[in-house]
Amino acid sequence: MHDHFAKTAKIVGLGSYLPERILTNRELEAMVETSDEWIRTRTGIRERRVVAEDEALVDLVVRAGRAALTDAGVEPEDVDLLILATATVEQPIPATAAIVQPMLGLVNAACFDLSAACSGFTYSLNVARQFIATGEAETILVVGAECLTRYVDWTDRSTCVLFGDGAGAVVLKPGTPGEGILHVRWRTDGNYADIISMPGGGSRFPPHSIESIDKRLPYIKMRGNETFKVAVRSLTEISREVIDAAGIGVEDIDLFIPHQANMRIIQAVGNRLGLSEEQVFTNVERVGNTSAASIPLAMVDARNEGRLKPGSLLLTSAFGGGLTWASSLIRM
Repeated sequence: MHDHFAKTAKIVGLGSYLPERILTNRELEAMVETSDEWIRTRTGIRERRVVAEDEALVDLVVRAGRAALTDAGVEPEDVDLLILATATVEQPIPATAAIVQPMLGLVNAACFDLSAACSGFTYSLNVARQFIATGEAETILVVGAECLTRYVDWTDRSTCVLFGDGAGAVVLKPGTPGEGILHVRWRTDGNYADIISMPGGGSRFPPHSIESIDKRLPYIKMRGNETFKVAVRSLTEISREVIDAAGIGVEDIDLFIPHQANMRIIQAVGNRLGLSEEQVFTNVERVGNTSAASIPLAMVDARNEGRLKPGSLLLTSAFGGGLTWASSLIRM
C-alpha cells in the first residue's frame, strides 16, 4: 500500500501562522466593485488574512516553522534540510530559505526554496521523502508560506477577492513502511503557463522597468473560467491515481484536504471522487486561497478540530500555476 522505499517519511510535527489582520468581504465591497454575496456564492470565501505593513514572508515562515519544531519536539540544530515552498519570495536573491535559516537556528541544515505555486507544499513533501528514503536526511522541515496580498491587483475584482496570507509547516522523520507519506503523484503542463501567472518582476520584464509597472505586470493574473475546468479535471484524475496506486477504496480515506482555492472546485472534486461531506475538510471560508500554505494550514485546523488524528489516512491534492498539480496519501 505504499511506494517501494525501505524507509518512509513520517510527519511528526505540525505548525501554522496566520497574520492578525482579517479582511472581510464587506471591507472589499468598499475597495472594488463586488459584493459579499457574489464572493461567497462563487468562491465560498468570507474573509482572508493580510500581513501587517511591517510583516513579510520571513515572519510567517519563522512563526510556522518554530511551531512545527516545538510540536515535533525537535531541536533546530537537528534539522538536516529546510524546503520552503513559496511563490512570493522575500526578495529575488538569495533564497528566502537562506534568510530564515539563522532566525530558526537551523545551523546544520541545507536550505532552498521550491517554486510550484499552489502545488508547492505537496511537491516539497515528495522531494523531502526522497532524502529520508535514501538516508541523506533524518529530519526535514517543510514550510509552505505566502504573502499573496502583496502581489494582488486590487483593481482586478476577479482575482483580488481570492487570495490571503499565511504559513504552514511540517517536520518529517524516518518512519516504517505503512506509515507517513505512502504515495505521491505529481504533474506539470507548461502549455498552460499563462492561465495563472505574474508576468512582471523577472528577467523578461524587470522590476524596475516603467513598462512593467504601467502595464500592471507584477501582479497575479488568472483566467478564472479556464482555471476552474482544468483544476477540477486534474485534481480528480491525480487523486484517483493515488487512491488506485494504494489499492484502497474511497471509503478508506479518513480525510481529504484539497488545496483551498475555491469551494466550488472542492465540492466538484469531492463529488467526482465519491467522497462524503464528512470526509472533506475546508477552511477556505476563513483564509481564502493561501497557495503553498493552504494544505498545511488546513492540516493544523483539522487536527485542532479533532478530524485529523494519529493513524488517520489523509488524502491531499493541489493545483496551481505552471500548471502544476499533485496528490499525496499520508498515514498520520
